Amino acid sequence: MAKAKLSPEEEVTQFITASEHPMKDVMQVLREAILGTNPEISEHIKWNSPAFYYNGEMAPFDPKEYKRDIVVYNVRKPGEILLVFPTGAKLNDATGILEGKYTDGRKIVTVTGMEDFNSKKEALQNVIRQWLELIEK
Repeated sequence: MAKAKLSPEEEVTQFITASEHPMKDVMQVLREAILGTNPEISEHIKWNSPAFYYNGEMAPFDPKEYKRDIVVYNVRKPGEILLVFPTGAKLNDATGILEGKYTDGRKIVTVTGMEDFNSKKEALQNVIRQWLELIEK
C-alpha cells in the first residue's frame, strides 16, 4: 500500500520534530508567532526549510517575483535561525528588525535564542502585517 502523503503542515511539523538543531524549540515558537499573525498565512516546506506564504487571493504575477512568499527559515548555523524575507526590501521597516542590503531585495532577521525571539516577536509580527498590507489583490 502506498504511503499517505503528508499535508504541508505535517511536513513542517516533521521538519521541526526531526531537526537536531539546538534551537528547535525556537523554531516552533517562531512558527506559532508567524502563523498567529494572520489567518491568511500558511506554511509548507520550500527550499528545504519551513516557509510561510500568503494564502489569499492575489493579482496575477510572475512566480519568480516571490510575491506570495513572506518568510523562510534558514537553520544551517547551530547558534542562530535566520528568517529570510525574499521581498523584505519593499517594506519600510520602522522597527529596525530587518537586516541586510542584498541586491535581490531580500532582508533577514537573525534570532539567536528564546530570549532574543521574545524581544523581537512584536517587531517580527509588525513587519509581517506590513508585508500583508502591500499585497496586490
